Amino acid sequence: MPPNNNPYLKNRSALAPRLSRYEAYYQSMPPLIREGKLTRMVGMTLEAVGCNVSIGGRCHIQSEGTERVEAEVVGFSGEKIYLMPVGPVDGLKPGASVYPASGVCRVPVGDELLGRVINGKGEVIDGKPELKSEESGSLVGVSINPLHRHPIDQPLDVGIRTINALLTIGIGQRMGLFAGSGVGKSVLLGMMTKYTTADVIVVGLIGERGREVKEFIETILGEEGMKRSVVVASPADDPPLLRIHGAMMATAIAEHFRDKGKNVLLLMDSLTRFAQAQREIALAVGEPPATKGYPPSVFAKLPQLVERAGNGKKGQGSITAFYTVLTEGDDVQDPVADAARAILDGHIVLNRRLAEEGIYPAIDIEASISRVMPNIVSAESLAQAQKFKQVYSAYEQAKDLISVGAYAMGSDPEIDFAIDKRFAFREFLKQDLESKVNLEPANAKLQEVLKVEEKHLPSVT
Repeated sequence: MPPNNNPYLKNRSALAPRLSRYEAYYQSMPPLIREGKLTRMVGMTLEAVGCNVSIGGRCHIQSEGTERVEAEVVGFSGEKIYLMPVGPVDGLKPGASVYPASGVCRVPVGDELLGRVINGKGEVIDGKPELKSEESGSLVGVSINPLHRHPIDQPLDVGIRTINALLTIGIGQRMGLFAGSGVGKSVLLGMMTKYTTADVIVVGLIGERGREVKEFIETILGEEGMKRSVVVASPADDPPLLRIHGAMMATAIAEHFRDKGKNVLLLMDSLTRFAQAQREIALAVGEPPATKGYPPSVFAKLPQLVERAGNGKKGQGSITAFYTVLTEGDDVQDPVADAARAILDGHIVLNRRLAEEGIYPAIDIEASISRVMPNIVSAESLAQAQKFKQVYSAYEQAKDLISVGAYAMGSDPEIDFAIDKRFAFREFLKQDLESKVNLEPANAKLQEVLKVEEKHLPSVT
């Protein structure tokens, strides 16, 4: 049969233009989604099969007649995937549909956040109008080459006399605030938010009591502190994944302002709650406990979070960070406290005994240290701080002998000097909640406190 009379070829040539018209339509259609099924739920861990997802991916779970539940992939074993919900799971049934969600978790950023309070999902919870932020950032952030970071060479004024004079903080430094419960760490953080010279303050309230969130914002932070602050609140009743997201979100917001050239003060209360949330997730998916019930992933997550703070590249801003660490039973050898001490640039220890004696902030000078202080203050200021610590320590060591009358004046010039100055030292360490003491007045006061006759001055080695 001649080719021109072949009906197959005629039909084929007629179909080609029709198929080409639908080609663009088919290409624009979303890809098919492989739906899975919920098979098991133990505690807060959900198990599903049949989904093609990766670690960190988001999924939606829905039973017939119930609202959709959002969850994140935190592990897998064979064909099983482990999910951790970011909200209530009431109403879920066996066999509920599980399907991957498009996109990744993003963080709202920008100047619109100043003065606002958001939760671990990035939603506003302060009762004000909805947040209209045109910018967004990654929850994980981008690491900076340590060789490209600007060195810490400038002091940051935090408005606290003891810290400014004896534990000077550098712009871009990461400090730990170690304290037990009820020793005044939240009050100290609030004072720093009001008195610091930083451009922007980002506060992460992670795993704390819900009552403390409102109290911190209204009483401690106050209207003045909120004007240049962003508060991320994920209280203790939030799922563990949401608490982790809250800490990462506060850091991501601080990174945005740093990249815009701002000097940011990041206050996170607390790093321990972040570690406990990661412990809950790790144990739920079967990771074995290692150190006092903490799985190894906890100690891997801590530096990943902390290393995101610090100075940016040359021309960018900085993130000076304070992370509170809860010491259970005032035990500074707690695993999280010990790990935090190793990865931070110094630590401030709050002492319960000082708080009971009415000394606020109850900073234990002997147990605290700022590792970058020698690089950012003059030799004279450093020598004065060392002298203060030496004299204070001499009195504390001889305190028991002095109190029972076993020490005779004149036996040791250094202890004589410490006894003579003990009340002046106590007054130096005290500071009212409404008082602000800048760097220069703090150093001037320190010099005044240490000014005595030469014969009484202890030597500094």
